[in-house]
Amino acid sequence: MTAQPNIPFDNSYARLPDQFFSRLAPTPVSRPGPIRVNTQLAELLGIDPEWLASEEGTAVIAGNRVPTGADPIATVYAGHQFGSYNPQLGDGRAILLGEVVGSDGKRYDLQLKGSGPTPYSRGGDGRAPLGPVIREYVVSEAMYALGVPTTRALAAATTGDTVTRQQFEPGAVLARVAASHIRIGTFQFFAAKGDTEALHLLVDHVLERHYPEMLTADNRPLALLQAAISSQAALIARWQLLGFIHGVMNTDNMLLSGETVDYGPCAFLDAFNPETVFSSIDQGGRYAYRNQPGMAHWNLTCLAQTLLPLIDSDTDSAVAQAQEAIDSFPVLFMDAHTDGLAAKLGLENVTEADTALIEDLFKLMAENKADFTLTFRRLTDLANPESGRATVAELYPLPEALLPWCERWQQRLAEGDEGAAERRAGMYQANPIYIPRNHLVEEAIRAAVDEGDLTPFNTLVDRLAQPFDYEPDDSRYALPPGAGEEVRETFCGT
Repeated sequence: MTAQPNIPFDNSYARLPDQFFSRLAPTPVSRPGPIRVNTQLAELLGIDPEWLASEEGTAVIAGNRVPTGADPIATVYAGHQFGSYNPQLGDGRAILLGEVVGSDGKRYDLQLKGSGPTPYSRGGDGRAPLGPVIREYVVSEAMYALGVPTTRALAAATTGDTVTRQQFEPGAVLARVAASHIRIGTFQFFAAKGDTEALHLLVDHVLERHYPEMLTADNRPLALLQAAISSQAALIARWQLLGFIHGVMNTDNMLLSGETVDYGPCAFLDAFNPETVFSSIDQGGRYAYRNQPGMAHWNLTCLAQTLLPLIDSDTDSAVAQAQEAIDSFPVLFMDAHTDGLAAKLGLENVTEADTALIEDLFKLMAENKADFTLTFRRLTDLANPESGRATVAELYPLPEALLPWCERWQQRLAEGDEGAAERRAGMYQANPIYIPRNHLVEEAIRAAVDEGDLTPFNTLVDRLAQPFDYEPDDSRYALPPGAGEEVRETFCGT
């Protein structure tokens, strides 16, 4: 066996009091087998990717071996799930091995997802099917390449065991990396118990870890709330600008770090419809594309409620200060979203007169079932037709109903001072050509699960790593689903 490298663990969360977690090791599996190793991320974390792909490294990913320096724990938290409060959830199928300080000086959690039962499993088996592991690996790494703050996939391994869900499926484990896994639900757990000492410890821990510039604030809990509001506003705006639908925006799935976590029943829009829902468990459309900003606002209100006793001993004063912070979310979101739309449409700024232009675009896209990603990419081509760069004109001609709108838009571009080439270059960085299309993700899952073939998965991960660079030979990865390929429903892995 290859010798284990010196993984630079420094486990700050495990140094908090015992009520924050339960200490336990992952449950071993029958026959660990490698799926994929993220070489670039491994090197960032100071982990030898060749070792990680070895038999011993695969054993670590699968949970059969605990590496030196790890301090494995399952963390506890609560949460509102589809609006209903559950006072205790926690890591029911995940083990936090520890934290690693990367070569960039940043701290990262290293967590195993699907690593066996914990005290918070609530009768579950603590395992993950191969399909959801493939989905999370593909989508989380695609989100990273698209510039979205996100958890990432370090590696994945098969277990040799069978998991029972809707049917019998092969099991797998995902090694997930995050700036932290501290959730709104973590605060809710201790607030419900009236444990203000734990809340103060949590506030200081999160500020030190994610918002150190706020440590000198006169009111640390309020500063944390303001920082979380700002980071979530920017995150949700980014989702909307890419047509991403999270699918399960419960308070236990919103991280204080401002990263996207838990790629269960998530998906990207194909044809634009603001009412779109993919999640099989979201029967009421609570987390539909249109509703995501409002639900983030609601979740942040839940965070504010947990912090009230810390913000001020006078309840009325605490509520007033928290409400003022919460009221800033819509403005922060709209500012971030507007700036993003300006970049996508090649506008130096968005004026009041541009509002109708933008609203008309989305109305026309919805009426004509225009593909979200390819519509914006085609507009990018049209912003400077003389560049000589490969375009998606043959791949995706715009619906005729949009052509009069295009004339209005191009007249608006002509009013700006920015040159066509410069404008178009900026638009290319705002409008991807490749996203993890639902039917392509499903194709990779089916090949892996049904045939043991990881080639479609590996090819898709590699292609999505360069989402802005169009290669005509890879046009199938840019196309919307054909007849019989559309995926209307996505599933959680629990």
